[in-house]
Amino acid sequence: MRTFKDIFKLCSAAILVSLSACATNPVTGKKQVVFMSEAQEVAMGKQSDPEIVAFFGLYEDAKLQEFITAKGNEMAAISHRPNLEYEFKIVDSPVINAFAVPGGYVYFTRGIMAHFNNEAEFAGVLGHEIGHITARHSVIQQRNQLFSQLGLLAGIILVPELGQFVDPLSQGMQLALLKFGRDAERQSDKLGVEYSSKIGYDAVEMAGFFETLERQQGNSGASEIPPFLSTHPSPDERNATVENLARSWQQKSGIAKFEVNRDSYLRKIDGLVVGEDPNQGFVENNTFYHPVLKIQFPIPAAWGHQNTPQQFQMAPKTGDAIMMLTFAPGATLEEAANAVLEKYKLTKVESKKETINKLPALVMVADQKQEQGTIRVLSTLIQFDGNIYSMMGIADLAKFDSYQPLFQKTMRDFQELRDSEKLNRKPDIIKIKTVPNQMTLQAAFQHFGMSAERFEELSLLNGMKLTDQVDKGILIKVIGK
Repeated sequence: MRTFKDIFKLCSAAILVSLSACATNPVTGKKQVVFMSEAQEVAMGKQSDPEIVAFFGLYEDAKLQEFITAKGNEMAAISHRPNLEYEFKIVDSPVINAFAVPGGYVYFTRGIMAHFNNEAEFAGVLGHEIGHITARHSVIQQRNQLFSQLGLLAGIILVPELGQFVDPLSQGMQLALLKFGRDAERQSDKLGVEYSSKIGYDAVEMAGFFETLERQQGNSGASEIPPFLSTHPSPDERNATVENLARSWQQKSGIAKFEVNRDSYLRKIDGLVVGEDPNQGFVENNTFYHPVLKIQFPIPAAWGHQNTPQQFQMAPKTGDAIMMLTFAPGATLEEAANAVLEKYKLTKVESKKETINKLPALVMVADQKQEQGTIRVLSTLIQFDGNIYSMMGIADLAKFDSYQPLFQKTMRDFQELRDSEKLNRKPDIIKIKTVPNQMTLQAAFQHFGMSAERFEELSLLNGMKLTDQVDKGILIKVIGK
């Protein structure tokens, strides 16, 4: 199968020998140089979609899925590229984000669905993402940059010799994480206003939602908000521009009333999982627990960690060592060990069978020769409940001895999870409540028994401030189990 870089090189060569790579942009009507045809663009989306779904997992909510599909198809029909076969999906991630890939694929995280407070906010962001597709922003961006093979361990830069052990992001995930420039984001804002207005929504709400995201950014850092905020002009400029565009569309549209639909949307997300889902694994007191797999193991103090469907990764801030937990292929420990050696091109130094917390295991030391020196790997294969787990500790040979005790402690403390509280940990879910009397938002949270520690989080979730007055009968979001 050709990689994206192969396709990129082929397309580059084709442009040098042919002018046929010039195409008309569906939105602007202007000629531009692109590296692929619409058929290739659609094919890229079809290849990327299963990779994105595998990375995040789909969030199963038939009612909410039906809603985003219906609105997505309605908006796609009035867009600049109604001929594409669009698909709209909710992925199982707590991060507040929405993104699109070429060919008509649009994704919303459950995190962003939780933070919308009406249908109009959703419609504005939906239009923004469809705008990236109709204006071919992903395809244009490829003219300016190559995708990099990114490691997944957030916030820690591994030394180059170790980066190869971290599974690179797939082509689909690289497309999903692609950042656009300011001009592209401005254009998508404009298209978001146009498309949402055309299907009857009040696009002024889109500006209000961006204000909520800016508050979220101030509270939790840039990594927690959508990429389309990080490359955009100042929030004040953006919000004013979106609001002015929305007013202009409303004046010329001839539509008598533009919908907001707050209550109907809130009722749709009643019961939505918010924040981390413990069923996907969670860290508490420097220990990783996975209730579904029924496993646990410690994390070295002060090490960073990253949990993805493919791997659980741990590393010190220096980035000169890494530990990973993955599933290992094979029916036996020996087969699994051979698979590890083959995958990472390792030469076995020694190995022996052991029992770790009553579980059959195989412990192996192996080396990888590199031009810069030798990388040493301590690999422990553990068999439990029908799976073989591969836990690897990796460091330069010169530093391996200093890290080996930490590697061994984590691996030898791998065990079956038996704590009933951890096994039965329930996720937080959104509960929609009716305010009984006029009061401040903070007083409403107090009335419904919310912890004061979560007041600010809940105010952001509701797109309001704690001092805001809420009327009798209004619906608000609180968090329960």
